[in-house]
Amino acid sequence: MLCLAAMAQESLFTGPAPVSPQVNEDGTVTFRYRDANAQTVLLRADFMAEGETAELTKGERGVWTYTTPESIYPDYYSYFFIVDGTKQIDLCNAFIRRDIADLTSVLLIPGAGDGLYCVNDVPHGTVSKIWYPSETAGCDRRMTVYTPAGYEDNPTENYPVVYILHGMGGDEEAWVTQGRATQILDNLIARGEAKPMIAVFPNGNISDEAAPLENSVGYNIPTGVRPKMMEGSFESSFHEIVEFVDSHYRTIAKKEARAICGLSMGGFHTLYISINNPETFAYSGLFSAAVFRNAEESGIYEDLDGKLAGYFAQNPELFWIAIGKDDFLYKNNTEFRQMLDKGGYAYTYVESEGGHIWKNWRTYLSDFLPLLFNNL
Repeated sequence: MLCLAAMAQESLFTGPAPVSPQVNEDGTVTFRYRDANAQTVLLRADFMAEGETAELTKGERGVWTYTTPESIYPDYYSYFFIVDGTKQIDLCNAFIRRDIADLTSVLLIPGAGDGLYCVNDVPHGTVSKIWYPSETAGCDRRMTVYTPAGYEDNPTENYPVVYILHGMGGDEEAWVTQGRATQILDNLIARGEAKPMIAVFPNGNISDEAAPLENSVGYNIPTGVRPKMMEGSFESSFHEIVEFVDSHYRTIAKKEARAICGLSMGGFHTLYISINNPETFAYSGLFSAAVFRNAEESGIYEDLDGKLAGYFAQNPELFWIAIGKDDFLYKNNTEFRQMLDKGGYAYTYVESEGGHIWKNWRTYLSDFLPLLFNNL
């Protein structure tokens, strides 16, 4: 046993671990992977074109290396290796991202998102995990709440609220961990580009108490498809969240001080929460939204034309739609905008490069937040 332990230690300390990823002075990035027995090692990163890979070169001590031919634009990226046909995270990089049950390694290049995605020397807000009672779900449910810098120091000041919804397979942690939402809020508010606001990140899976391993179920493998995701229960129960937030935080509890936005499934939720509650939200943002779906299980989804007419009759401050040119929901969003145009409804449309990806959603949130609450 002592011999085995010694061999294990010797194997563990055969040399310093390779540095990966390494951001070089010229803006290029070097990736390294150590496996003396591997035959091929490929890199797949979301700064590459769809489906593109780069081949690493084997060097001394079984370390494979690849340096990007050009500088990489500052942003928040994910990547992984393909080792002899099998996906692997970067074992030299302690920072990983979970998207449902999929793990990828993370690269944050300084200045990411024009500096919005980085932790900068600015006043920081507070991020809390809050449980609220849900009569609809029959249990307490968790959400993440961001209060801006100064909230605790100014006990007489009330704030507007933005509700930010995740996509399919996400939870109340998705926008904070993958979307860099709290860094975006901190930096926009500090720059004076967005009003100080409270941000609420609910869990859109009404059948779940909270994110995986943060609920009473305990250990279970996360899945993208959850019960009751898009059958009306979450939308019809959303008043529970709004009422809890208004009763537990210093909010400006009126339509003009409430906004809601979401990505993909969260955009679907945003649409139907907005049009079913035209007196509740003055601002709505649909990011790569699943705007059309044969969802007739609930009255929430019935009479889309009539509900849109009722919603826009209330003169919302902003109805904002954004999607990438390569998004698989692009056609659906085009048809939805045609419906809005036919009704003569005012909306703002943003079209970007790329597809159904976090890179776009972070940008959309960064562009949407400065448009809120400027009339307060």
